[in-house]
Order: sequence, then structure tokens, then C-alpha cells
Amino acid sequence: MELEPEPALVPELSVRDWEKSRAFYRDVIGFAVSYERPEEGFAYLKLGSAALMIDQIGVGRDFTTAGAAPEYPFGRGMNLQIRVLSISAILERLATAGIALLIQPEDKWYRRNDIEVGNRQFVVADPDGYLLRLFEDLGERAFKPRTA
Repeated sequence: MELEPEPALVPELSVRDWEKSRAFYRDVIGFAVSYERPEEGFAYLKLGSAALMIDQIGVGRDFTTAGAAPEYPFGRGMNLQIRVLSISAILERLATAGIALLIQPEDKWYRRNDIEVGNRQFVVADPDGYLLRLFEDLGERAFKPRTA
């Protein structure tokens, strides 16, 4: 059996409560736990070809910058774009859990050279304030410059 290659980039998110974060990513967003080390407050999570790690601050090793204490909301200035097959089930689980969206679902087209690629997307914050932009692919269309 050939294993799927690991992603070349896997963000590791420092979290305040790894069990709460694991529950959010697993039960609400839909990630699977590939493996975890509870004694270190660590979990490696996958959703399709996306992967991320969560690691509880103060348990095991922390990756910090001297003089820059972690402070909510974490990850300021960054959002993690995650491709999923469909956003509808995730939106239902977020609504059931009472978790508000930062950006409501929208269809957004982005120019890539001479074409546009479409995303049906929304943005939500995880328990530590990291922004997640989940999207499903809407395909491609020809780029048409907008006239003023």
C-alpha cells in the first residue's frame, strides 16, 4: 500500500486548550485526527489534502519569539485557506454549535493570469482566533476586464 505524500507545508497552531481546539477542528470543521500526543497537548489533523497541527501552549515545547507573549486573537494578519468538497455541512455544524461567521458564504472570483477561478467561501475564527477561509471550487471562467 502506497502512502499519500505529506503536504510540503503544515502549519502548527499554538493553542490555549488543545482538547477544545481538537474538538472544534474534528467535530465542527470535519478534520480527522491522524495522531496525537495528549501528554504534549498535540494533535496532527487532516481534511482531504490539507493538514495542520495544534499544540497547547505551556505543554511540551513552545515556538515563541522572545518578548512576544501569545495573546488572543492568535494569527493576526493571516488566514488559512482550506479547500473542501462542499461547505454546506460545515456551515450546518457551525450553526448548530452557535459559532458565528466573520464573513458569510459568498461566491468570489479571483483573476489568475487570463482566467478567473471561483470559490464559494466563508471565514470563521477557531477558538484561539485563527482565521479559517473554507472554500469549495467553482471552476474557471474567462477573465473579462471590468470597465469603469
